[in-house]
Amino acid sequence: MLTQPIPVTRALRKLGHDMKDARRRRRIAIAIAAERASISKPTLLRIERGDHRVSIGSYATVLFVLGLADRLANIADVRNDPVGLQLEEEHLPQRIRSRQNRRKSA
Repeated sequence: MLTQPIPVTRALRKLGHDMKDARRRRRIAIAIAAERASISKPTLLRIERGDHRVSIGSYATVLFVLGLADRLANIADVRNDPVGLQLEEEHLPQRIRSRQNRRKSA
């Protein structure tokens, strides 16, 4: 059985708890939310507990039902990745040759 890193487990638990709170704030019953997401009630309960074995598609569909799916698209957006931007910046070329200079040297 694959064990998840502790930060992943914590993040999924928090996500599930936040999704449960969002559903409750909207006063959507478990049965209604599950029906709208085309999943079973036990699957919705597993999502709300942060179960890593539930597909990301099911998580995304429940987020859609809650009106929060737009945030999912920005999780790994370059603007939210300062480490990736820093690494990319470190590997930028020191100088850039024009196409003419490359043809002459070739």
